[in-house]
Amino acid sequence: MALLQQWRDMAYSETADKGSLQRLWTDYFAKEKDIYAELLKTPDTVVKGTVKELADKYSVDIMTMTGFLDGINDSLKKANPIEEMEEDTKVNLGFDKELLYKNMVAAGADWLYNLHEWEDIFDEDKRKELYREQKQSMTVRKGKKVYPNDPCPCGSGKKYKKCCGRNAS
Repeated sequence: MALLQQWRDMAYSETADKGSLQRLWTDYFAKEKDIYAELLKTPDTVVKGTVKELADKYSVDIMTMTGFLDGINDSLKKANPIEEMEEDTKVNLGFDKELLYKNMVAAGADWLYNLHEWEDIFDEDKRKELYREQKQSMTVRKGKKVYPNDPCPCGSGKKYKKCCGRNAS
């Protein structure tokens, strides 16, 4: 079984007791924070290696590294083959800085997007701008409501109820 499936079975188990899952995630988030802090110290360096080598490099177990690779994959310049990944699969951690920051905001991971290492990458105004962009991209805005007596948006000059709204139920 591929590592990713093992990680997901363990991390999202419906049969495990809540206490065990909570401990797993608390432990994972602490290790994840340490890995990101290390990566952000040299953000332009692309870290490469096998899953096992990276787990050893960051002093975490294979499953934690698998979870980390799953989480960062959408922020990478070149995605890793996480679906069929094994211990000896070569992976890279070459991330897009702005995309990574936005994805951390989208995930609600304030312990990650508030890491002080970001201060050396983006100034405060840029971080606020990226935060705002991400939050706004998740906001759904409805168009202006068209009422029956309004001019039809198609531009015919007729009232909406006599034009495009005639067949609206």
